[in-house]
Amino acid sequence: MKLTRWQANLFLLLTAIIWGTSYIFIKQALKGGMPAGLINSLRGIIFVFFVYLFFHKTINRMSKKDFKVGLISGIINLLGYQLQTIGLKYTTPANSAFLTATYIVIIPFIVWIFWKKRPLVKSFVAISLCFLGTLFLTNMVNTGLTFHLGDLLTLLSALFYSLQIIYFSNTAAKINPFTVTFMLGSVQALGCLAWSLIFETNTYSTIHWSVAIWPVLILGFFASFGAQTLQVIGQKYTDSTSAGLILMTESLFASFFSVILGFEQLTHNLLLGGILIVAAIFIMEFNPHQLFFLKKRKKLSHLKAMNLKQKNNS
Repeated sequence: MKLTRWQANLFLLLTAIIWGTSYIFIKQALKGGMPAGLINSLRGIIFVFFVYLFFHKTINRMSKKDFKVGLISGIINLLGYQLQTIGLKYTTPANSAFLTATYIVIIPFIVWIFWKKRPLVKSFVAISLCFLGTLFLTNMVNTGLTFHLGDLLTLLSALFYSLQIIYFSNTAAKINPFTVTFMLGSVQALGCLAWSLIFETNTYSTIHWSVAIWPVLILGFFASFGAQTLQVIGQKYTDSTSAGLILMTESLFASFFSVILGFEQLTHNLLLGGILIVAAIFIMEFNPHQLFFLKKRKKLSHLKAMNLKQKNNS
């Protein structure tokens, strides 16, 4: 499968939409008494099952290099997931969505520090608009940002998500995406299961399974298997900054679905935040120089065609 850059970005947009709904389901599972490690372990098991079911022929041909890259990707992903899920227990979905989205600020600077690739000026403009939009989206322009344990844990998860996006774009993107997704799920399942057995067994008796299990099943299939498969495939054919900006729109969709499902009201801040985020993505993806040269090329082609026609007529 080979995608154009726009097709790849569409895959990432679908990923962001799915992830936008995941905050609601994670919060419901936590309210059902299921601890973070067990949630992520079950998600990982479901993830691995479906990846292997559909792509087992490719996975069975996994090389040592595939395994190594997939393992590193899985560890980064595991740390991000676990910190975010634990943090969501102690903060609101809105705070979590905003703080997770801070990886968009971190990405260009990590690339700048380690790869000496200075961000474009438009990257700073787009990033500023994204942050401003997210501030409005989560109503933090009015309420302010108060840091608690959950907020700090979520900020740490954002660091790992930024590393994940960069690693996918620069290293993991060079190997088969289905091998990477299999390793992501495997490391998540085993790592979180180990965490849960060590630290969470005392909470198992308080789990309301009828409340907690169905959100986890939805998360496992759609948010883990579906979205992360789309993410890895999409990032193979686009750059890390664009990927980060598009994936950041999960906060937009998180608020949208919260309104649709009655978790919060439609406000002016929500509308303004959404417009600013869409504008930021447009700025990042739109290149006026390319448009200028495209028009110039079309004009030259038209003139050549006219000259050729005149020569033939003469």
